[in-house]
Amino acid sequence: MSEEQTLLDREGDAAADYLEGLLDIADLDGDIDIDVEGDRAMVSVLEVNPGDLKDLVGEDGEVLDALQELTRLAAARETGERSRLMLDIAGHRAARRAA
Repeated sequence: MSEEQTLLDREGDAAADYLEGLLDIADLDGDIDIDVEGDRAMVSVLEVNPGDLKDLVGEDGEVLDALQELTRLAAARETGERSRLMLDIAGHRAARRAA
C-alpha cells in the first residue's frame, strides 16, 4: 500500500470516528461508508430511517457543507495533513451529481 493510500485510509477512519461521535450526540442513526476515489477520501453517512438525516443536510446542503469542513478539520488534526475529503449525507451530493 502506498504512503498516500495509507494517509487517505487514516483520514477516512478519523472522519468516521468524528461523524460517529456527532451522530451519537445528536441521537441519530446512520451507517458510515468510507471509500477512496482517486486522491480523496470519500465518507458517506447513509440513512437507516428515511428522513432522519435531513437536518444534517440542511436546505440546499448548507449544513452538509459546514459539516464537511468540520470533518476535514477533525481528520487533519488526526493525520497532521490538510484534508480534502468529501462528505455526503443521505445521498445528497450523489443525487446532485447525477442531476
